Amino acid sequence: MGSAYRAGDQPSPGSGSLENTPHGNVHSWTGDRNQPNGEDMGTFYSAARDPIFFAHHGNIDRLWYVWKKLGGKHQDFTDSDWLNTTFLFYDENAQLVRVKVKDCLDNEAMRFTYQDVDIPWLNSRPTPKTDKTPAPAFPEPSFPVTIDQPVTATISRPKVSRSSEDKDDEEEVLIVEGIKLEHDKFIKFDVYINATDDDDITPSDSEFAGSFVHVPHKHKEGAKEIETVLKLGIADLLEDIGAEDDPTIFVTLVPCSKDKVSVGGIRIAFSK
Repeated sequence: MGSAYRAGDQPSPGSGSLENTPHGNVHSWTGDRNQPNGEDMGTFYSAARDPIFFAHHGNIDRLWYVWKKLGGKHQDFTDSDWLNTTFLFYDENAQLVRVKVKDCLDNEAMRFTYQDVDIPWLNSRPTPKTDKTPAPAFPEPSFPVTIDQPVTATISRPKVSRSSEDKDDEEEVLIVEGIKLEHDKFIKFDVYINATDDDDITPSDSEFAGSFVHVPHKHKEGAKEIETVLKLGIADLLEDIGAEDDPTIFVTLVPCSKDKVSVGGIRIAFSK
């Protein structure tokens, strides 16, 4: 869902993978390109005016529901700050009520459930575009770098050849940090690992790691530029492309929007 955000933290600590994709992408796809800011769905101030808004967020909730039912570590956060975060709403009697996050985690307790349907993508894995790791044939970028064309960097992996137990205990996470952009602009770039031809690799290939998506929104006050981070789990991807034993990987960032965005660096960490 997103990085932890507590009192005193800097703004925009980073969105979650589900918030980036498909949440952000669908907002962009269903916005009107002929409107100044992609209204209605393409910008935050007007998104809720579109009837698809409710269905879209209902589906995001359904995906979280499906994800949790997979078992293992697929479960809600246990951080008390998150669980006890409160929101104010008006009920059906126009009375102000306070609701905590922990009150909204069990959909059956809220008297609704989702229809059980076949989910073919659960057991579907993308196929690698290539069967070998590409040799580095590119100039290494000097971070920070503006992503106005595909940028490829060699990234060291702190741990290689991890066992199944290691992977169950910790997820290998690719971190694209120091992402700077203007908050009222639509920004998107795709991330690929060990891609041999950035013009030919697509999200249907194993080398596709994910996307950074920023849905524009405006503020009356404060700085126009924000700095944030993108985190992508890559353990399964490295298995798919046969790179589990490689001490380095090649990460390519491919811009998919026209407005300026820069990246401060790329690294790998591990998350419980």
